Amino acid sequence: MNDVDIQAIFGMTPENAIAYLKQKRVDVSWDWQDMLDDVHVSAFTIAKSAGMDVANDIYQAVVKATASGQTFQDFERELRPVLENKGWWGKQDVPNPDTGEIQAATLGTPYRLKTIYLTNLQSAYMAGRYAEMVAAKDTHPYWQYVAINDKRTRETHRKLHGRVYSADDAVWGSLYPPLDYRCRCRVRPLSRARGESQVLPSPKLETITVDIGENKYTGEQRYAQRTGIRLADDTFVAPNAGFNANQGATFLQRTARNAIEKAQNAPPELARVAVKEMMTQEKFRNALTMAQLAWVAELLGLTA
Repeated sequence: MNDVDIQAIFGMTPENAIAYLKQKRVDVSWDWQDMLDDVHVSAFTIAKSAGMDVANDIYQAVVKATASGQTFQDFERELRPVLENKGWWGKQDVPNPDTGEIQAATLGTPYRLKTIYLTNLQSAYMAGRYAEMVAAKDTHPYWQYVAINDKRTRETHRKLHGRVYSADDAVWGSLYPPLDYRCRCRVRPLSRARGESQVLPSPKLETITVDIGENKYTGEQRYAQRTGIRLADDTFVAPNAGFNANQGATFLQRTARNAIEKAQNAPPELARVAVKEMMTQEKFRNALTMAQLAWVAELLGLTA
């Protein structure tokens, strides 16, 4: 996949996707339950990587794949030997870094590498796409959920396919892809002429708390929230545990703050979109100093 392919498939250049990945810090964890929802926006983490010195290798490989349009086959061919040499491969008995106890764990596998590749690239592309769609809200004020309807599509995602809501609808706060690991869904903007006849009323959002398992070493019971909508057939449609956030929106908020504090750290076009969107929020405007407000006015071309 090259830049032309990415542009055709995702309707965007890869720069914003790369910026999304590069602003993350590399973190380590033992259980996937340690990192949930919008924490993924600021942290790149791989479960069972704590103490194994491999998280940064995987992160750099994902950034490279995003920047170059690398296929999964090439991604695996380059990364697998690195992980094998460091002992992060297959099923092994390894010490839990929190307790020191020996624990049976599945480390690297071809299936897991593909999940890492697909989920991180999709998250990056959709976060970048969100910034572009926010910038186009004046001409494309409606957004449509698009699922890939084949035998691998989750039934709840299939039921979202084709649904159109206002770009400003609160539903996009949680039902913005990816909604789960390996989710291939996307959102596309619609012009007023195309979307006005299809737009649905703003749905009532519902949040449930789900049990995501006990840490058998500490006894801690862990929970996660899932926010979604209930369809006419009583199906509850929401992101899976750990994905209960719009990573694109959180990314824009972080970018806006970073852009105001250190404008040179963000692509100017992305910074402009992020700041314009955040300035619609009173709490954000009130948090800025006079110097920051002056910088925002200059960035948005509001100065005389």
